[in-house]
Amino acid sequence: MNPLGQKTRRDFLLSTAAATAVASFPTIIPATALGRDGAIAPSEKITLGVIGIGPRCTYDLTAMLKLADIRCVAIADVQAKRRDAGKLLVDGHYGNKDCVLYRDFRDLLARKDIDSVIVATGDRWHAAASILAAKAGKDVYSEKPCGITIAACQELAETMRKERRIFQAGTQRRSVPNFQKAVELVHTGKLGKLHTMHASVYIPTLDNTWMPAQPQPARDVVDWNLWLGPAAWRPFNQAYCDGKWRGQWDFDSGARLLDWGAHTVDLCQWANQADDTMPIEYDPQEKNLICRYANGVKLVIDFLPQPFGDRSPHYITRLGTCPVRFIGDQGSVETGDEGEIVVTPESLQKEIPDASKRVRGLDVSAHARNFFDCIRSRSETVANPTVMRRSHIACHAAAIAWVLQRKLKFDPVKEEFVDDSEANLLRSRPARNWVT
Repeated sequence: MNPLGQKTRRDFLLSTAAATAVASFPTIIPATALGRDGAIAPSEKITLGVIGIGPRCTYDLTAMLKLADIRCVAIADVQAKRRDAGKLLVDGHYGNKDCVLYRDFRDLLARKDIDSVIVATGDRWHAAASILAAKAGKDVYSEKPCGITIAACQELAETMRKERRIFQAGTQRRSVPNFQKAVELVHTGKLGKLHTMHASVYIPTLDNTWMPAQPQPARDVVDWNLWLGPAAWRPFNQAYCDGKWRGQWDFDSGARLLDWGAHTVDLCQWANQADDTMPIEYDPQEKNLICRYANGVKLVIDFLPQPFGDRSPHYITRLGTCPVRFIGDQGSVETGDEGEIVVTPESLQKEIPDASKRVRGLDVSAHARNFFDCIRSRSETVANPTVMRRSHIACHAAAIAWVLQRKLKFDPVKEEFVDDSEANLLRSRPARNWVT
């Protein structure tokens, strides 16, 4: 080039010669780039970002990384140690160092090259982060409970509808074979007319105590303001960040009732073909909570103490965590996370799949596959916003009845308690201004 930066005749001739030389050789494009030989072209892969990576998310993400058409590209977490552990997992799987880390998930959401996110923070953040993700144009897989209050579940479902995003609630038992079979036995009339269902939950707790204040770490180590998010402020204590927030009213969903209830009540909703409604009555008892649907079916929410050895008489311990039971006038079916199915009468045993086909209830593989397939087809997932909204609100209504220790009536159309202003106040809670 001449001093003015303009190409000289010599520059032009040299560049032309180089281009001619390159053109004389065939361009070799790897089959992986074209999507041949069973490979998926990079342009066809769904990119995934992670918001919050603790133990449960690590389990979910490990399953998602095995899907050939998914590419995890970024992780956001307020804790440096969790960010770093997540990067080791992702980069180790892909054999590179490409996973980008963020302290603030808003920076992840600003990326136009990310198609979808998994939200796996603590309960306090699930709805708020999912809503921001939807508004940023991302499809969302949210760990449960997806909303910490009735109002949060409503806003989340409405946002997904308005933004036309694909949403999957992390209630993966809808995609696990033994639970599917149990529901199928109800829907096909093999048990006769359904009249009673049992959903297991932890014994509810209501804890408002604060742990002792500790020195607050640097923001890059733990961003305490962002960890709290919309929840009420309290002093830093590392134990909260390590999972001891569970059971705290400010951080947990429905006095812990939704820890299992988001799964087990959801399965009962499905069995009762009530995905567009919920129970109309919630009556707290000493060891359970009795709910009734408008169609007359009774839902018993059983409080199961921990560890799991001490159970109500109708539960079979070997079935594992999150057991449910459906009872009709001609038979019953019971199952849990270990995959075993117990049925009566004996004649129904021939309907039960071989034990070698059991899948544990924690397995998210099929549920994640459904989510990503629906991203491509733009169709509803098995745990779509409406399914989540109804089953979660049913759990929250039950939790409020337990907190107030009185029978409550609920209007499933208006999604409000009937003639009980105190109960209606508990449908929402103030959100702290966390934005900085």
